[in-house]
Amino acid sequence: MTESERIGVMALFVADPASTQPVNQVLSEYSRQIIGRLGLPHIHRQQEVAVIALIFRGSTDEVGALTGRLGQLPGVEVKSLLSRRF
Repeated sequence: MTESERIGVMALFVADPASTQPVNQVLSEYSRQIIGRLGLPHIHRQQEVAVIALIFRGSTDEVGALTGRLGQLPGVEVKSLLSRRF
């Protein structure tokens, strides 16, 4: 890990089922930065909401690019948190 890289967590809320494939495509493009992934396909019974939790490693620019691309997809909400030290 270089000095400019950070470890962080990211949460994705996917409310539009049509966005599932585009989300997975973007995540596969960033697979080198993704350390771990947990997906819950239907967390809310009345609505089709999937939740994906990621642990990733990368520069702030890479994190920003990833969250930006995912956040532009319809029905997708993204939140991320970066460590200060690692």
